[in-house]
Amino acid sequence: MFRTMTPLLSINWNPDPELFNLFGISIRYYGLLWVIGLAFAYFIVRKEYRDQRIADEKFDPLFLYCFFGILIGARLGHCLFYQPDYYLHHFWEMILPVKFLPDGGWKFTGYEGLASHGGTLGLILALWFYCRKTKMHYMDVLDMIAVATPITACCIRLANLMNSEIIGRPTDVPWAFVFERVDMLPRHPAQLYEAIAYFIFFLGMVWLYRHGQKQAPAALRTDFSKAAKTDTQVTLPYHRGFFCGLCRT
Repeated sequence: MFRTMTPLLSINWNPDPELFNLFGISIRYYGLLWVIGLAFAYFIVRKEYRDQRIADEKFDPLFLYCFFGILIGARLGHCLFYQPDYYLHHFWEMILPVKFLPDGGWKFTGYEGLASHGGTLGLILALWFYCRKTKMHYMDVLDMIAVATPITACCIRLANLMNSEIIGRPTDVPWAFVFERVDMLPRHPAQLYEAIAYFIFFLGMVWLYRHGQKQAPAALRTDFSKAAKTDTQVTLPYHRGFFCGLCRT
């Protein structure tokens, strides 16, 4: 039934993963959308830190901890969860953004394969190290990260869409996508569904954050470590269950 469906009832999807080539370096939609998602998170969490009157000296290292935690976790997650047989025998390709050729040469490829759930695990571990260094309360940092998490997840799912990854089941709905790199069956665009859902969650998280700010303005303290034991617990409890839920997706 799905193979005989007319083109008018589906969207043929086969974009070039490469946006452009810069001096021999391939700039791909996948990597660009990951960067955009992390940039959104950076500016959102920076605003939260300033709203909470936390010194910039504590925010500045947060980005580095998160960036490397997510990158290392996402890369190792892809290599060890999905292609362990290959990467355990090509260790340096797991670490370096290159592919070694049979003739002894190498080719720059970027990191082809990043697993979002591996990135989540890397982020959780990196935040633990960050909190140990800065003496900040772990759950309070998660509260702020939780506001930015859905918009980053939205960008990652759009990246999966551009790569024709995480496709849905065959269907006959009018908005079905034919992922030509996979097969010619009209399928649910599962990545797009998730991206839309994450964007809606993001709007909800922004509303909860602003609502919490209005309800408990007294929680904005210069000494955040002391506030974590008192008023801050009133401002952000909405976020924690949501962050944990995202970690399970």
